[in-house]
Amino acid sequence: MVRNFRSEDEGKHVMTADGDMVGTIERASGGTAHVKPDSGLSGSIRRKLGWTDESEETYSLEKANVDKIDDDGIHLKSNF
Repeated sequence: MVRNFRSEDEGKHVMTADGDMVGTIERASGGTAHVKPDSGLSGSIRRKLGWTDESEETYSLEKANVDKIDDDGIHLKSNF
């Protein structure tokens, strides 16, 4: 099971299982992190994450969607 998000996760990159950049953690606490999406993020990944309102500056990322958290960043599960 993935640990909760911590303040030290702020600034880490969020990546797909294939290593594609999704965005950067802006705020992190407990089971939710707030991610500023990468400008080149595909529409299909946005939809899978529920990030469809493009007027938002940051979007919520639940730890249930995360495969692992390490020094390299936040890695999403393979279904994203």
